[in-house]
Amino acid sequence: MSDRSSLFGEIRRFARTSGAVGGIAARVAGERMFGIKTNRASHAEDLKTILGGLKGPLMKVAQFLSTVPDALPAEYAAELAQLQANAPAMGWAFVRRRMGSELGPNWQSKFQTFSQTAAAAASLGQVHRATLPDGTDVACKLQYPDMPSTVEADLRQLKLAMAVYHRMDNAIQHEEIYKELTERLREELDYTREAAQMRLYGAMLDHIPDVHIPVPIPDYSTNRLLTMTWLDGRALMARLAEDPPQEERNRIATSLFHAWYVPFYRFGVIHGDPHMGNYQVRPDGSVNLLDFGAIRVFGAPFVRGVIDLFEAVRDNDEAKAHHAYTTWGFADLTKEKMAVLGLWAKFLYEPLIDDRVRPIQETDDPQYGRAVAEQVHAGLKRTGGVKPPREFVLMDRSAIGLGGVFLRLKARINWSRMFHELIEDFDSAALAERQAAALAAAGVPKAG
Repeated sequence: MSDRSSLFGEIRRFARTSGAVGGIAARVAGERMFGIKTNRASHAEDLKTILGGLKGPLMKVAQFLSTVPDALPAEYAAELAQLQANAPAMGWAFVRRRMGSELGPNWQSKFQTFSQTAAAAASLGQVHRATLPDGTDVACKLQYPDMPSTVEADLRQLKLAMAVYHRMDNAIQHEEIYKELTERLREELDYTREAAQMRLYGAMLDHIPDVHIPVPIPDYSTNRLLTMTWLDGRALMARLAEDPPQEERNRIATSLFHAWYVPFYRFGVIHGDPHMGNYQVRPDGSVNLLDFGAIRVFGAPFVRGVIDLFEAVRDNDEAKAHHAYTTWGFADLTKEKMAVLGLWAKFLYEPLIDDRVRPIQETDDPQYGRAVAEQVHAGLKRTGGVKPPREFVLMDRSAIGLGGVFLRLKARINWSRMFHELIEDFDSAALAERQAAALAAAGVPKAG
């Protein structure tokens, strides 16, 4: 694509997103500020249609919002949740062109079967089921057209929105957050990188029998096409709608806990996209983990800082908490700011401190998490705000998103015991050594 066509693509995208998001914001503001009543169900359906049609990063924002229970009105959450596994797909004409450009004009002869209908459609690409000549069932993920210009246009709008918001609210300074989101989103466009990250997860979790990872097929993959083994399973939301027994809920939650945190505490790697569309449940209650575009690699000191903050909250040790925050890169932390950040830390770590079988959140109040977040936000605004380090973004997002999944699961397990099993022999040097070996073996390129 020429620079000129890419630029026009960005301009078109910016115009469309500005109009869509501006219209939504005006309706919401009208209802909140002036009491202008809107039909929420109809409004929510419009929102899903707009964001689903636009695809790209804005749709990923909607996906994330729908992972946190009661972060949105029920009508909005129900519609946006459908984006996770049922985004509007591109037609067969697009599929033929994309497959031809990636595997050559005779691409169909390379498959025994290839479904013309997308099995799933998401924010950056859609998936088609196919069969290789040797009978292997595979999933072919095709990137949508013009995604590089789409991402750049959305990043420009995001930067503008952050700048405008910061003038009104200084609680969170967004510079490093924007840099982190920019780098991760650009990485997600590289399916060669995602294939390497998929291999990495297969290796890191090969000893966890309840978590299944697809295997990439190199000869059928390119920068914009990722072919992988097909995993049979049902969407987690669909299984929950059938009200599974408590034992199954607990097993799913345990599997997801291991899928996320074994890689983090043993290798310093996190899967940063914790929305419901990235999990499937198998008939035996084990889970499939999908979509490896948003992966974050952390240095051993950051991981050690997570453990240090846990111990600080557990022991009410202010000095250790300050050490953990500064290890991560927080600066200018006054005593007042530390107290505010401590509210959030206590909210996140409380289930890990309480050594007994329990739900992830004790209170029956579905608004409790939001109330804590609002209290923290108000406190940070009052005390001059903070500038979160880049590394903090996906870690916090994963904790919140995964916590939302555990809430929906209504799981009752000993979170503290599982956590302590992961950290009991933690050693920074050993983590760094394991991480370097695993990244090299999988062929994961250096970030940035």
